[in-house]
Amino acid sequence: MFNLDSFLKAKAGLVDSFLESYFSGARVFPARFKEAMAYSLNAGGKRIRPVLALAACEACGRDPATILPYACALELIHTYSLIHDDLPAMDDDDLRRGKPTNHKVYGEAMAILAGDGLLTEAFHILSLPAGGIDPILLLKVIGDVSERAGLRGMVAGQAQDILSESGADLPRADLPADMEETIGFIHMHKTAQLITASVRMGAILAGADEGRLAALTEYGQSVGMAFQVADDILDVKGETALMGKTAGSDQRKAKLTYPAVYGLEASERKARELVDSALLALKAFDEKAEPLRAIARFVIERKA
Repeated sequence: MFNLDSFLKAKAGLVDSFLESYFSGARVFPARFKEAMAYSLNAGGKRIRPVLALAACEACGRDPATILPYACALELIHTYSLIHDDLPAMDDDDLRRGKPTNHKVYGEAMAILAGDGLLTEAFHILSLPAGGIDPILLLKVIGDVSERAGLRGMVAGQAQDILSESGADLPRADLPADMEETIGFIHMHKTAQLITASVRMGAILAGADEGRLAALTEYGQSVGMAFQVADDILDVKGETALMGKTAGSDQRKAKLTYPAVYGLEASERKARELVDSALLALKAFDEKAEPLRAIARFVIERKA
């Protein structure tokens, strides 16, 4: 019987080992700049994005170890986004993964630079050739990741999230007509696009055909949306000690979230529907896709 906990620990361990080895051997000056990057990168976490890339690669029939560096580049992009999100000009958070946020330890300027460094280094890793990897497929991945992480993806979602904060505390009867469209845009871009890029990376580098790539794209979008809806719910129902970040921060900042707009019950129902859609997208895959199925269920069952 498949054990998700063991799978996640094993794959996260591979990611942690690669990142530790990569950065310990990197010549980066000044030392405090390197320390600031490592502080957030090594702060823990489930490494869901690289794990999804590895799982998708395996589901498409390729040894996931062959794409490990590229999968780890996704964690650099994700970590940069967290460092910048936590800044006073953005979400102004004091805790991340149970530790003081980067700017609380290293100052705002160094936190910005640490994020900049991680983002740029991610694409350096993605540009490095590896034995057995078709460079044409790697170029396709670079284009896909940059599109889904940048101004057409994650960054656009974050921008809309900031712009929508003031409207989140309106009475439901007074919400503008396009509120559903707006919250859908935020969640799809801010969170789901990078998760989709992660799944697509594994599929593309494994040489998946267009049918399988389309199915895994649908899976990634549904899982990514479910992940963010579950995060919104945890911000209401979760505990700071378990989550490693301050509970209730979305409401205090009047953010546009699913619970704020639809209520908790409808939000929980939406998360389950999204997971069902993700599982349906995998109907043509065999048991090699079981980790992907288990991760889809996990995203709405987690407590942190």
